Amino acid sequence: MAFAVTSSHFRYELRYGDVVSRRHRRARVGADAPDLRTSVGSVELRNPVMTASGTAGHADELGRYVDLSALGAVVVKSLAATAWPGNPPPRVHETPAGMLNSVGLQGGGVEHWLESELPRLIEAGATVVASIWGTDPEGYAKAAATLASAAPSVVAVEVNVSCPNHHAGGKMFAHSPSLTAEAVEASTACGRPVWCKLSPNVADLPEIAAAAWEAGAAAVTLINTVPGLVIDLESRQPLLARGKGGGLSGPAIHPIAVRAVYDVHAALPELPIVGVGGVAKGEDAVELLLAGASAVQVGTATFVNPRAVLAVLQGLEDWCTRHGVCEVRELIGGAHG
Repeated sequence: MAFAVTSSHFRYELRYGDVVSRRHRRARVGADAPDLRTSVGSVELRNPVMTASGTAGHADELGRYVDLSALGAVVVKSLAATAWPGNPPPRVHETPAGMLNSVGLQGGGVEHWLESELPRLIEAGATVVASIWGTDPEGYAKAAATLASAAPSVVAVEVNVSCPNHHAGGKMFAHSPSLTAEAVEASTACGRPVWCKLSPNVADLPEIAAAAWEAGAAAVTLINTVPGLVIDLESRQPLLARGKGGGLSGPAIHPIAVRAVYDVHAALPELPIVGVGGVAKGEDAVELLLAGASAVQVGTATFVNPRAVLAVLQGLEDWCTRHGVCEVRELIGGAHG
């Protein structure tokens, strides 16, 4: 998919990533590389940089640009128990500092993924995090149970309770502590650590995170997209086909993600957090780690530069080298004094 970003801020971030890659290679000469290993609960990762669900496909789509085995993990697009067609086009629109999307969680279902797409990730040597969604707790339970037979390369399951498009009654699971808990409890049928992906669009995010944790989540992923709307000035109607707007992602939401991670870590310091939202360079990853994340995900930046996730990883390592950080774990929660 072509995605031409006009934001000078976003272009700067991606050019900076290329500079980081070159400087990173020079910095490694004559210097000890920092230890980038981290963990999200019981899941040990070679480094804290992952793809974000919904932005890197279901299999090895980024493999021609990035050595997937070099990443902390590849988080795949959310899957339902059965195939789902997604929303009609147009369903993606560029914004000045990111992207608005209403793709609608298109996918072939968990069984198809296990048979046809996961093997390509395993062959690439990737550490994999599956992602699931449902319209009700039974849907989450069915998708999770089907994943129970997945190969050991699938180290965790991210439970997407924060996509507004398909939940019964129109209420997002992530807007309710009890509904979030129901979805998490149902998803434990996967037999793997469950990471619950939450929305920032709530009055008390730590309360929702606590409900997920108490229901069995091993970690929370913060944050999903922020609701937005674009109106076509010629037709004078909402531009995306559903007529209900979509989810805003990219650099525009990065400060929201940092605040969400910071607040949840302050309230629940023992709860592991995966930070996501507008990560396009190493410094963005550092900021989320300092706020309290144990790992980060790179999403919208890959639409502009499919190597962005590697640029973030290299930028993070370079930042640690320049600042004398020997182990990346030292950064986690460092902004909390």
